Amino acid sequence: MTAIQLHDTAARKKRAFVPQDPARVTMYVCGPTVYSTAHIGNFRPAITFDVLYRLLRHEYGADHVVYARNITDVDDKINAAAAAEGVDISVITERFAKIYREDSAALNILPPTIEPAATAHMSEMITLMEQLVEGGFAYAAEGHVLFDVTAYEQYGALSKRSLDDMIAGARVEVAPYKRNPADFVLWKPSKPGEPVWESPFGPGRPGWHLECSAMIEATLGQTIDIHGGGADLVFPHHENEIAQSACAHGGAALANYWLHNGFLSIDSEKMSKSLGNIVKPHELLERGVKGEVIRYAMLTGHYRAPLDWNDTLIERAQKSLDRLYGVLRRFGGDAQPGDAPDAVLKALRDDMNTPKALAALFEIAGRANKAETETERAEAVGELKAAGDLLGLFQEDADAWFGLDALSEAEKAEIDALIAERGESRKAKDFARADAIRDQLDAKGVQAEDGPEGTTWRLKG
Repeated sequence: MTAIQLHDTAARKKRAFVPQDPARVTMYVCGPTVYSTAHIGNFRPAITFDVLYRLLRHEYGADHVVYARNITDVDDKINAAAAAEGVDISVITERFAKIYREDSAALNILPPTIEPAATAHMSEMITLMEQLVEGGFAYAAEGHVLFDVTAYEQYGALSKRSLDDMIAGARVEVAPYKRNPADFVLWKPSKPGEPVWESPFGPGRPGWHLECSAMIEATLGQTIDIHGGGADLVFPHHENEIAQSACAHGGAALANYWLHNGFLSIDSEKMSKSLGNIVKPHELLERGVKGEVIRYAMLTGHYRAPLDWNDTLIERAQKSLDRLYGVLRRFGGDAQPGDAPDAVLKALRDDMNTPKALAALFEIAGRANKAETETERAEAVGELKAAGDLLGLFQEDADAWFGLDALSEAEKAEIDALIAERGESRKAKDFARADAIRDQLDAKGVQAEDGPEGTTWRLKG
């Protein structure tokens, strides 16, 4: 088996992936903070690491990969949303966690093996905090517990920043109880009306960074194979996770591979509420954009590169999927997925090169079109379906994709026959007959689209 190559942020280069235990490959990805409906940028890591999850399951076996993606269900924004509605934070978090899972399912994102919630791991957070204080890496001050960044010599290694640079550039709350301006909060007092938990350091609630370190240890162990997230998490979140976990565990690495996806822009601008350009999959789905179209569009860019989200990207993704689904509809029938195609596997093993993997789909579709025997055609279609399983595509019935569910088999067969006859007429340069058939199709409310892989059709909306 060719080794998977992954770009490790800490090493700044691609490295061959070697798990600690091939029988239990572990991956943790920072999940959503559930205070509102997630926007399209929130789903780039979800889709990126879903592809890696699928690849790891293919390589090591589905039962040998443990993937944890957390839910952050205690946070300032959650508290503010709950206060605005006059409800407990659980009302807010359960509502938006449900929407996030529904949107994820629509985008063919597999559920993680484990979905830890921060509020379910308070005891582990307090234990971790106690270890850090006892070891001299953290200190209590005025109801807070803070991590002393000068106590960890490797602080800044992931983000390649010096401590002086981080102090100058980080958004830190310089408070009188801090020993150093860059020290970060592990525990803080709750404000009146906010949720509160008891601890040896006083009542309060955890800091964001502490939550992930505790959940990783509780669900996967002290050192995991892969830790993933968006590029915006490298500093301070992942830098701080590394520091507190290493110090609590005698210097043991938190993760052996660090992966980060690139940023997503909207029409070449940064997404922001002030610009009013926030795009939410939830809203796209409600407008009729298919989840697979959103997913395909996301996969057209390499996960580490920036990606610009715009209407043209969506339109191209729709047309590309139409072409591929058209091949599956014409030749797929009840064909089962075959062996995963080498070209797609090679692309994904090379640091998840999804643009190259998508290009390989069209080569396979071309083979299905040009196949001279049923055996060759069935093999190509099987490869296409297997590739779809790796990429999270082609999960919908081909007839349903084109909106043909309402038609009887006889009606579909009649239109397919007209489409085939029109194609033969065009080949024979009998354009009068081809145009006449086009008129017949128009009268039946059929919209036909010609492409390199043949003609696809759907009912006019």
